[in-house]
Amino acid sequence: MDAVRLLALLILVTVLVGFVGLLLRRNLFLKVMAMDVMGSAVVALFVLVAARTGLRSPILLAPAASETATASVPLADPIPQAVILTAIVIGLSIQALLLVVITRLSRVDPSLDLGSFEMGSGEAGGLR
Repeated sequence: MDAVRLLALLILVTVLVGFVGLLLRRNLFLKVMAMDVMGSAVVALFVLVAARTGLRSPILLAPAASETATASVPLADPIPQAVILTAIVIGLSIQALLLVVITRLSRVDPSLDLGSFEMGSGEAGGLR
């Protein structure tokens, strides 16, 4: 098994671990962490996809060196690199927002159990 397939398999396992954690955990903080694990695995997948064509970044070289250097060196695809940066920023902002909401919810129930926040359980609307 080559290295790229092994890395893809490990990334798939990481996504599945995050998904199982998202489904099985009842604590809201652990759900956010599982979602962050899944997001990190997706970013790793994009890094892997971008590195399949080459490992060097496509940076403009000096005019004299560009003719010989670009023909022999495989370059990485810049589009997934831009998507990676966008995904990291969006993932960080979503995680920060969720952690603020969880901090606010911890004032109502410090255990952060999902069952205590459902509408059918006694004291709904405890946030003010």
